[in-house]
Amino acid sequence: MVVRPDELAAALQDSISLLARRLRQTPTPGELTLPERSALSRLDRGGPATSAELARTEQISPQAMAATLGGLEQRGLVERRNDPHDGRRIIMSLSDSGREVLRRKRAAHAQQLAAALGTFSADELAVLAAAAPLIERIAEGI
Repeated sequence: MVVRPDELAAALQDSISLLARRLRQTPTPGELTLPERSALSRLDRGGPATSAELARTEQISPQAMAATLGGLEQRGLVERRNDPHDGRRIIMSLSDSGREVLRRKRAAHAQQLAAALGTFSADELAVLAAAAPLIERIAEGI
């Protein structure tokens, strides 16, 4: 069987988009908005950053990111500090509370996935286990 990359790409896009949409819809205590979740995840993966850097990465206006970070800071989910190399810059980082909120959200996602995987056969689970690192490689290549 010959697999055409363009057909596989379309199928993966549809299925991964549906999966991501369903996971985003999973309610968790202290629900975050999509921009808040994105900012926290970015700080978790990429480490401390300025508001401008986060805005650029998330492709939103600096004003929108500043508002998002302001709300997160008021809730104690992010912390600000002066840049040790440039006192004019403010660096934002994830607080312990922010890490905990992300951990709970990810745990809720994992539980939802585990429940769905409970209907799969051992062979299907093995195929998915083999595909997981490949899907990650796709994401890293985009």
